[in-house]
Amino acid sequence: MSKEEELRQRSSIHLSQKHQKHHKHHKHHMAMPWHDFIPDDDHDLARAASLPAKAAVVGRVGLMMLSCGTGAWRVRDSMNVMARKLGLVCSADIGLISIEFTCIDKDGQSYTQALSLPTTGVNTDKLTRMEHFVKRINRKETKMTLEEIHDELDKIQKTPGNYKPYQVGLASALACCAFVFLLGGGIIEMIGSFIGAGLGNYTRRKMLDKHITLLACVAVSVMVACLSYTLSFHVMELLFNVSARHEAGYIGAMLFVIPGFPFITSGLDIAKMDMRSGLERLAHAIVIIGVATLVGWVTALVVHLQPENFMPLQLTVLQLMFLRVIASFCGVYGFSIMFNSPRKMAAIAGCIGAVANTLRLELVDLCEMAPGVAAFFGALTAGLLASYVYKRMHYPRISLTVPSIVIMVPGLYMYRAIYNIGVTSISDGALWLTKALLIVMFLPLGLIVARIITDDKWRYCN
Repeated sequence: MSKEEELRQRSSIHLSQKHQKHHKHHKHHMAMPWHDFIPDDDHDLARAASLPAKAAVVGRVGLMMLSCGTGAWRVRDSMNVMARKLGLVCSADIGLISIEFTCIDKDGQSYTQALSLPTTGVNTDKLTRMEHFVKRINRKETKMTLEEIHDELDKIQKTPGNYKPYQVGLASALACCAFVFLLGGGIIEMIGSFIGAGLGNYTRRKMLDKHITLLACVAVSVMVACLSYTLSFHVMELLFNVSARHEAGYIGAMLFVIPGFPFITSGLDIAKMDMRSGLERLAHAIVIIGVATLVGWVTALVVHLQPENFMPLQLTVLQLMFLRVIASFCGVYGFSIMFNSPRKMAAIAGCIGAVANTLRLELVDLCEMAPGVAAFFGALTAGLLASYVYKRMHYPRISLTVPSIVIMVPGLYMYRAIYNIGVTSISDGALWLTKALLIVMFLPLGLIVARIITDDKWRYCN
């Protein structure tokens, strides 16, 4: 081998190793260069652009809507609005984190794209901005270029979250503290849940900010919440000699992981025959709950915690009702902040939840109504009130209804089902699981009926 060939071979090996080293740092999901779809010399209005450029706008709007956590029906509706205003026909197949769609122009030419997200989440503030953006495009489609549209979408996409990790931690602490009271817990359980949920969700938020995979975030945050509750409980036990029966409140410390948005939107999507999205969302919610309850169960076994019944509260009917209104507002407000809702939106959702959830609880206590049926009426009330607010303030209904009824999701029942099955009390586990399933099925039904009554676009399937 000549010296020149040897140098060339060494250079080739060096470049190959450099490429491999660089390749290790590639992201699993490649970023989509949206502005590259627009020709450099294209300054025409959006409707006059090429088919691939217009289809890219339709797809980007759908993907950004999907990233907010909303259901397939709302994503498809937004894509259809954009497609119509750009002179296209759009057919989309929407899942939990992916969209496959085809756009067809008036000449019969078609263009198909498949887009996906790296993960899923909930951002009600971004959802509100996107809905307002689509409405503006609906009015101003003849006055904007594709470059201007992408610039506006860039601004929405780059908008930072409204709250810092410690604020989200405090919001979850408030929500779970209120949640525990509504489940029958007292001041000891509320204090422990406040500390456990606050530290647990703060941990989850910090991990999410570092792009740690979702299930790892759920597992670690639940473990932190349970251990924090245990530590705070033992401190109170030493200082104030509290009863060991208060240890049951550790369940409330982990309720911030309840996947309310995918649970509720799965039912709404299935009702609108978006079966792919509905089933994927349902599977996603079940996986999160499964991981959370299993980690909570193992942690409870390690630190010797048992999910016993709460000690009875010595309150009159009126006192309990008044405190339930306050706790329901605080719980829903906290969950709304966790979903990145602005404070005004969170307060409105809190008011809706205070009415709807208190109604549900009083129907069970005063009218001896089955919990599932009471959950239906609570969700129906939340849906009707959210529609009333939507017509006057134009907040997305889902941004108000889901936080309002997340507090109705029977996280306690789900955990007790897994715990009892884990300790081989199969009959008790099946009983708790059945109770949970009945409530979970009735909650989206209440919202579905409310949407059918108040939304003519949602009422029909044409």
